[in-house]
Amino acid sequence: MTDDETVQDAGFDDWLDAAENGGAYYLECPEGHGSLPPRRVCPDCGATELAERELPDTGEIETFTVTHVPTPAFEDDAPYATAIANFGPVRITGQVVGIDLEAIENGLEVTIDVSVSETTDERVVAFEPAEQ
Repeated sequence: MTDDETVQDAGFDDWLDAAENGGAYYLECPEGHGSLPPRRVCPDCGATELAERELPDTGEIETFTVTHVPTPAFEDDAPYATAIANFGPVRITGQVVGIDLEAIENGLEVTIDVSVSETTDERVVAFEPAEQ
């Protein structure tokens, strides 16, 4: 590999691109189970027929944790909050941005976005508080 080559995470990078451009989506099987790409099989029922569906505009934080002592992979990002947000058909894990860490609470309505890790310069899923 040369320095000019960029490593791609097939399917997930495409999903990040879509989320970054306001077109986040999830995969739905014929039974109505939702999942995120990359995926070829429904993790709930094993169906292989998966269709892209538009992700709801907002989700709700179900749980979160604030990290003050990170692993080396996120040392420049600390402190930061990681949350699981429910977007209806899918639950998504991401970093909460654009809000004081002390103001984050379960039930907070968020939108999905993409931010960049200060440590690695890699893109990460981010949640921003939805405008009230």
